[in-house]
Amino acid sequence: MNIVYSAEQIGRATKALANEINKDYKGQHIHFIGVLKGAFIFLADLVRHVQVPCSVDFVRLSSYGAGTSSSGRVERLMALRDPIEGRHVIVVEEIVDSGLTLAELLEDLAAQDPASLKVCALVDKTGRRQAEIPVHYRGFSLEDGFLIGYGLDLDERYRNLPDIREWPGGEP
Repeated sequence: MNIVYSAEQIGRATKALANEINKDYKGQHIHFIGVLKGAFIFLADLVRHVQVPCSVDFVRLSSYGAGTSSSGRVERLMALRDPIEGRHVIVVEEIVDSGLTLAELLEDLAAQDPASLKVCALVDKTGRRQAEIPVHYRGFSLEDGFLIGYGLDLDERYRNLPDIREWPGGEP
């Protein structure tokens, strides 16, 4: 499997994103919402570099099931624990692909009246985008390819790889 983004590149991008967030939210409190399962590694590394006060919550959504492409139906597997009204919220994703799941999540979160709502994605994969998603903080942009590693999985496997790799031949 070809390495698309090395552990060193991911580390530099994560630190750069945190620095940008630190600058944008100086003197404020950020509430990060990680989208499970994929974002847990990226979110953990990101918040270690965030120097402004922050808190973390998680949601778990699925539109893929065991497949490799979105079904178009979003299933909520775990909801937020804390209210977000009046808070500065950054949704953290490891990858934005079709955008369908994230679009629905952002709509739900916006209805809860946060002070601000932004998206931070390690990888913004634009080739299969079906929903307009504003990615405010982006580590890498990629047109297409099926990626695994650093939280990205294939049927729950390969999340533990320290880098991001392209599955041979694209879609499995």
